[in-house]
Amino acid sequence: MERGRAPLPPRRGLWLLCLLPALAGGEQSPHTPETSPHPPGAWLAEARPTRRTSGPGQLLAAGEAAYEERAVTGVRGRTVELSCGPGGSAPPAVVFWSFAAGSGPPRAVAVGSGPEAAVAPGAGTLGRVTLRNGTLELRELRAAAQGRFLCQGLFPERGRLRVGYAAVLLRVLVPVSKPFVRPTAAAVAEGATVALTCAVREGTEPRSFSWQHQQPRGGPSASPEGLGGAGAELRLTPANRSHAGWYVCTVGNEVNNRTSEPVYLDIVYGPDQPAISVEPFSPEAGGFSAGEREDVVLTCLAPSNPPSRYVWLHNGSQVHTGPTYVLAAIARAQAGTYTCLAENTHLQTRTQATIVLTVYYPPAGSPSCSAVATGDLRDVALRCRWPGGFPPVRLRWVGPQDEEEEEEEEEGVMGTSFSVATSIQPGAATRNGSSFSCLASHPALPQGAACGTTLWVPAGGPSCAAAATKGDEFVMLRCRWEGGTPPVTLRWRDGGGRALGDPAPFAAILVLSANGTLGGRDFICAADHPLQAAGAECRLRLEVPELEAERSEVAVLEGGEARLACRRRGGGAYLGATVVWYDPEDREVTPGLAKYRLERGEEWVNLSIRDAEWPRDGGIYRCAAANAVGTASLPVRLRVDRYPAPPNVTISKLRYTRARTEVRLEWRTQGTGNLTGFVVQRRQAKKPSRRAPGPWETAAGDIEPHSRDRRLGGLDPAVIYAFRVLAVNHRTAGHPSEVQTPAEPPFEAYPAVTGAAVVGMLVATVASLLAMRCIARHRDTLPRLHDLLFRVAGPGAQEPIGTPEDTETTGSGEEGAAPRDAAAPGPAAEPLSAPPDPTDEPPVNVTVTTPATP
Repeated sequence: MERGRAPLPPRRGLWLLCLLPALAGGEQSPHTPETSPHPPGAWLAEARPTRRTSGPGQLLAAGEAAYEERAVTGVRGRTVELSCGPGGSAPPAVVFWSFAAGSGPPRAVAVGSGPEAAVAPGAGTLGRVTLRNGTLELRELRAAAQGRFLCQGLFPERGRLRVGYAAVLLRVLVPVSKPFVRPTAAAVAEGATVALTCAVREGTEPRSFSWQHQQPRGGPSASPEGLGGAGAELRLTPANRSHAGWYVCTVGNEVNNRTSEPVYLDIVYGPDQPAISVEPFSPEAGGFSAGEREDVVLTCLAPSNPPSRYVWLHNGSQVHTGPTYVLAAIARAQAGTYTCLAENTHLQTRTQATIVLTVYYPPAGSPSCSAVATGDLRDVALRCRWPGGFPPVRLRWVGPQDEEEEEEEEEGVMGTSFSVATSIQPGAATRNGSSFSCLASHPALPQGAACGTTLWVPAGGPSCAAAATKGDEFVMLRCRWEGGTPPVTLRWRDGGGRALGDPAPFAAILVLSANGTLGGRDFICAADHPLQAAGAECRLRLEVPELEAERSEVAVLEGGEARLACRRRGGGAYLGATVVWYDPEDREVTPGLAKYRLERGEEWVNLSIRDAEWPRDGGIYRCAAANAVGTASLPVRLRVDRYPAPPNVTISKLRYTRARTEVRLEWRTQGTGNLTGFVVQRRQAKKPSRRAPGPWETAAGDIEPHSRDRRLGGLDPAVIYAFRVLAVNHRTAGHPSEVQTPAEPPFEAYPAVTGAAVVGMLVATVASLLAMRCIARHRDTLPRLHDLLFRVAGPGAQEPIGTPEDTETTGSGEEGAAPRDAAAPGPAAEPLSAPPDPTDEPPVNVTVTTPATP
């Protein structure tokens, strides 16, 4: 068996097992609830105990037990509790539960004694079974638990046990599962029949069904009214476009309600007859109209499901696909018939509609207004012109706006015309500054168009100018007076009033052949305007250029900069005369030369001579000007002066340094003079024979004028140099100083030489003494040296005499021998530069190193 909360004690469990047959026998007693003598609803019966037991009380006889039947409802998957006694009674001391499905035999479910309980192994098919205080609890109830549950229990009462029986009829309800909708077709043509079925897998009967319909584009759900069918099936006969949308089915029973997922039902229909709309809306007889450059939107609508496929045709040719056709900035070539073709691709059906679109277009540009003087220069002709367009534009002139009466009168006189409108205004009756407008109207111009002109006389008067062509072949006279409406008429006359050339507005140009006879002649430009009673004029006289100089002679020091100024004078027309400069050699000075700098103004030209040189740049410079009617020239003298000579220089000291690679130079000046610096020059003092002395080279330049000495390096000790000094003044150099060669530096090595000689003598003396001592000790080894140094002549001993000089020397006795021996080393003291004697033995070179005392 399966165990409950706690296992039974071994002995008590055995007692319960022993009790089960008796309880089972009691269940099969003939005293059933139907035949029991006890009234229904009685639960306990008292009986006399036959014998004492070891239990808590005496067991009643089975025939005196009480019985009860009741019905309980449970829901699958939830929890239900089955009690074994009436409410408020004490829990049974011993309880036994069994279950019988249908007419089958009962099967044990659970048994309990007080807090102890045990569950039968097969009870899991009913759910999760728990026995607590005699109450059977079924969790996660299963459908197999539907049937009769039997309870047998022993209840303690006043010291004895009472037996009770109960039969519980359990009904298990199954919740409704989530339904789903199954239409006979997902899409159906309008007019056909379609049915929708709401299917549910499980759920306890009876079940209720309800339907909800929602439009395709959303909105509240509503129950479909007037639709055939009821219950689980919804029938649409015939289906129309209003039936399209989402359908939801709700199923319910006494346990719960469940709603299906929405299912879309598509109703296929159309297309209906297309309707074409035009924006902007401008209907006219037989169609629509639009102005050129407007944005026209053609919209075609033909209800259909699936949506219609739209094709636009212009004059029979396909131009666009889609419900909306936008004609951005429509052109005149886009006028004509437009057909909208709607097609249902699912049903393969088509419909169409056609309109006529007329395009109005104004003339190109805008109206142009002009005002010109008439032939006699007394009246003004107002002209307004704007050709083209469909239909032609209407034009009319309107007079000054500030005079309403005159405006009405002028409008009546001027009238209206198409494309071109002209009006004549008398000049004497028109005030200066009067404004006139030309109004244009056209169907394609909602706001219309206008142009205007104001009649006015320009301020001031005419201006005259003269110019010569390239090469001075012709003279061009120009008269200008800009402004005014209509423009001022200009014409040229000579001094005698004879007309020259043709009249012209704004500017009059007269071209004359250049010659000397034009100089000094007068020319008059006359100006006329319709609004001005008295004319105006300007005069022009052709003049030969005149020149003037700031100074006729300019002086400058050598190396400076001279400026020569020249300008034109006078007030006549110079015909673009060009001023040029010529140098003393009569060559034209042009820009870009390094020597000269030109500065030009409208009436003047300045010539600057840089870094003036004497006498090269001095002389007469010429300023010249020429035009088509004559020439002029003006001389200017330039004098270049030299600077005073600098003072003479004398070298006061020039001596080598100890290393003979540098010299120390000092000098002084004689006399006065303008001094800017010094220059030191050098060259080799001695050259090989038959070669001229080398050129002087600068050893030091740019020496300050206050300096009087300089240290010069970079000399070759084996070369003897000659130096001289020059004083310079700007570009002038003074007379060079006398040429000198550097003197030897004073001898400063006497202490060192004396110290070295003393040390050498001491070293030689010590070496000689040591040598003599060594020879004296080694007499046998060095007999010749010993005899040479220490031999004493015996009596009668005499050296051989080879020469008379030897005889004389020998005759001098022993006293003369010692000096001779002492003089033996004499030849070693002779100078090294002396020539060697070929009869003597080869000399021995001895090098003596003597440390020098600094």
